[in-house]
Amino acid sequence: MRVPELAQQTNTLVAIVLGAVLATLGGFVATLLEAHVRKRELQRASALMIGEVLASVRGLVRAIEDAHSRGDPFGGITLRLVRAGRREIECYERYRSVLSDLRSPDLRLSVHGVMVRLTLAIDGILEGDLRERELAYEYLLELAPTIDPLVERLVPLAGQPIQPYLALTGSLPPVV
Repeated sequence: MRVPELAQQTNTLVAIVLGAVLATLGGFVATLLEAHVRKRELQRASALMIGEVLASVRGLVRAIEDAHSRGDPFGGITLRLVRAGRREIECYERYRSVLSDLRSPDLRLSVHGVMVRLTLAIDGILEGDLRERELAYEYLLELAPTIDPLVERLVPLAGQPIQPYLALTGSLPPVV
């Protein structure tokens, strides 16, 4: 065997090993990048769903407050609006597992805590006697302002403009 042939074979072997190492590293980096993009997309979808539920509940609370101030405080319209709020909360409960896709533990706990308290207030209005309904209604009104900051924290994660949410919740005039 001659030296030039050995050098040629060594160059080929080095090229193969280097190619294998680069391919392995490239696959590893691609997998990490894909996982990062997937986590970001899951967080975006989660923030979008939860933000929309919270914004809807906030808008319904404003409508409940308006209906409560007219005529019978717990008349048909008010109770229909409260039931609509309960349906929004049921939507959250069905998809509560997406809450784990939010990276911030503080945000997850804040959202869940508000949703639990909203559920208690709404159920109190729907199931209580007149005194319990009044107390639950007052509690609902106390909770309502805590929704807006959560929506404001979720909107950027969802990659959405804030104006439509603020218009829906009554914090801004509607965008035309």
